[in-house]
Amino acid sequence: MLPYALHEYRTSIRTSTGATLYSLVYDTKAMLLLVVEIPFSKVLAEVKLSDAEWLNFVEEKQLTTLCHGQLYQKRIKSTFDKKVRPQVFKEGDLVLRKILPNTRYQQGKWDPNYEGPYMVKHAFSRGALMLVDSRGASPHARPLTP
Repeated sequence: MLPYALHEYRTSIRTSTGATLYSLVYDTKAMLLLVVEIPFSKVLAEVKLSDAEWLNFVEEKQLTTLCHGQLYQKRIKSTFDKKVRPQVFKEGDLVLRKILPNTRYQQGKWDPNYEGPYMVKHAFSRGALMLVDSRGASPHARPLTP
């Protein structure tokens, strides 16, 4: 459980989780040594929580932390999606194709990053493209996604 708590604590950069690292791991607040000397069973007797209620309280805290993490991930996704500009290509558009590092022979620093130009033969609804070169030959057997 400690690695998950540490991961949640370390990856929440922009907003606070609303909980300390100690409370995420041990489900209690950190106390001074003088307060810790009180026996745990005596504290439970004063609060009058049964074991089942105590476990429900712990699970509720964990669910709250989990829900906060999901909301945080949703905010990060929406922030990232604001920066993405979708490109819509039509038939007849000229495009360059990015050469991926694992699909080419490495020639060093001066190796080109793009190849082409290619003409869009057919543009599918989800962004996949069928490309042809200047001679009309298809360089790829299947549609490419941008």
